[in-house]
Amino acid sequence: MNALPASTGWELRFDALFAGRRGFVFPCTAEGHVNMDALNERTLNNYLFARAMMGREVTWPSVYPSCSH
Repeated sequence: MNALPASTGWELRFDALFAGRRGFVFPCTAEGHVNMDALNERTLNNYLFARAMMGREVTWPSVYPSCSH
């Protein structure tokens, strides 16, 4: 598996379904692939949580151009 660079230019967003809750954003490829091996433990746990909570706590993910510079 190829490692993603620190800034991939794309992000995978899981938006919160309910007001007052948080969404999640992760670096990804243009196709929405997240390199889980490159994530630190906390970010990996958040990513796995977001995937498990799709449709319950967060939206299905969408790929967007990265806002970070």
